[in-house]
Amino acid sequence: MTTELKESLIQHFNTLEKTPSSSLLVDTRKEAISAFQELGFPTTKHEEWKYTNLKNTIAKTYAIESAATFSADDIKALTALPIDCYKVIFVNGIFSPALSSIDASGVTIEPFQTSNQEVVKNYFGKNLPYNDSMVALNVAFATDGTLIHVKAKQHITKPIVCFYLSDVRSANVFAQPSVLIVVEEAASATVVELNRSLGKNTAFTNAFTHAILKKEAYLEQYKIQNDIDNSNFIHNSQIVHEGKSNSYTTTITLNGGLVRNNLNITLGAEYCEAYLNGLYLEKGAQHVDNHTLVDHAMPHCYSNELYKGILDGKSTGVFNGKIWVRKDAQKTNAFQSNKNILLSKEASVHTKPQLEIFADDVKCSHGATTGQLDPEAMFYLRARGVGEDKAKKMLVHAIAFDVLDKVKHDELRGYLEQEIEERLK
Repeated sequence: MTTELKESLIQHFNTLEKTPSSSLLVDTRKEAISAFQELGFPTTKHEEWKYTNLKNTIAKTYAIESAATFSADDIKALTALPIDCYKVIFVNGIFSPALSSIDASGVTIEPFQTSNQEVVKNYFGKNLPYNDSMVALNVAFATDGTLIHVKAKQHITKPIVCFYLSDVRSANVFAQPSVLIVVEEAASATVVELNRSLGKNTAFTNAFTHAILKKEAYLEQYKIQNDIDNSNFIHNSQIVHEGKSNSYTTTITLNGGLVRNNLNITLGAEYCEAYLNGLYLEKGAQHVDNHTLVDHAMPHCYSNELYKGILDGKSTGVFNGKIWVRKDAQKTNAFQSNKNILLSKEASVHTKPQLEIFADDVKCSHGATTGQLDPEAMFYLRARGVGEDKAKKMLVHAIAFDVLDKVKHDELRGYLEQEIEERLK
């Protein structure tokens, strides 16, 4: 599908190739832009995008990689977070070391341009099937990305928070932050990703995070989406377990006009573990789409996935989760659950849990439910003098906090509790 935005992006790529920064990842980026040229933006004719329509989003005119005019007070407000953390700040898709606080021991946080070039070239965008045009598009422009490189046997206890900021006060903005996370042998880290915008125009963000886990590595990844109503946020995350390692990924969506999360995890070594948790609270005309893929490529691996949705107003939700167990991945344990509560007659959800199993010695299960609040629980609370609105709120809290309890970082969990409390008022 040819659009003005597509043509503008291709023209911008050709201009970028004439700058000094174009030598970075040149072959990978050329392969990616070729894939995007061929595929174009996804449409509802694509099975994986059947329920998520970008037509209105891509019909608009956007400033691409535009400069922002954030003041110091703007940055302070947009990056306010009541937890002790390192701050990695992107402005309109471009990493800003000057605005960031990244002086950390045991981990290097640097722009692609000045980081370990060998690490960036060996990992970022490698071995990706560019059948998702949004991944291809991000990789094609990944000259201003960030490398988060955790050194071997280092344990980074303070969270590393990536802020994806968009300045939409004077124009619509298209931004593409890129992050490469490499956790070396016997190392651990917590990475949080938040998108925030300032202004009343449209923010269209196409983010890509590529994580590599070495032997005995441990990564906690939190994606917190609580942006303006005029935001359109697409986030592709690729986690590759190269050695026996553990990953915990929690995605919490509280606000945003259109949100699409693709989370792909490859268990590429024996005895890996992956935990995937998600919570989406929707209202108004919000649309939230979560796609997950867990690729059990090796034996003796474990994955556990729980996604919950609470939908009100005319909102729509999508959950598409696939567990793929390859032929040689014997002794696999894989579990998946998606549960949705509809608080209004006009809210809707499309859920599709999937299992593709090619091994015979496995334990796998999947399931999905969609319904209203439990009438028996409502009756129980009402019979004990609890008002209808309060009883409803108590039950919704219980559903939401079931996912929140899985957040391991105490300060972050406390912050999210407050945000969810505010969201459910």
